[in-house]
Amino acid sequence: MVQKICFVTIGATASFDQLLQAVFSNAFFQALETLEYTHLLLQYGKNGKKLLEELDTSMAAGRKINRHDIEISGFDFNTKGLGQEMWSTKAAQDRAEGVVISHAGSGSILDALRIRVPLIVVPNTSLLNNHQVELAEELAKQGYLVHGRLDDLPAALRASEAHRKKLQAWPPNNRGADPSGRGFAGVMDEEMGFYD
Repeated sequence: MVQKICFVTIGATASFDQLLQAVFSNAFFQALETLEYTHLLLQYGKNGKKLLEELDTSMAAGRKINRHDIEISGFDFNTKGLGQEMWSTKAAQDRAEGVVISHAGSGSILDALRIRVPLIVVPNTSLLNNHQVELAEELAKQGYLVHGRLDDLPAALRASEAHRKKLQAWPPNNRGADPSGRGFAGVMDEEMGFYD
């Protein structure tokens, strides 16, 4: 059987349990099954292990959540980075191309864009002085990723399948290919307050 992996990362510096809760829903597991995913790999951070254990207990008892035969595994943090996990979503001989679902931290976004797999970015709107929504919106507008929302993650998963056919290479060509003319550097300059 060919594997198809959905890798979800919530990051290391700020807790983002809301993303895990959105993933642990019947609607999300149904979307995974419909899109022929076989594995869900979670980087769940410091608090997510308890949520994963509750999910396992609930599913084992046959209550609430049906995982639709999706194999679930996870870990709190990888001191060597998440490159290996992100690469596991790339197509290979025994694997169909999957997807990365990430918090909107710029490091995780850049890592996933370099690998060139479908990327869904879900901003953590509970953070103070939050720039994540603007970053996700701008990169989605430029066609690099799908901007996901906690209240409808299955829709973002479906959108990533269409987005797969038109993935853009990263880093972008800053010689006019960007319709806004700013590129990622321009977005970051604006966020940092560097104006021409």
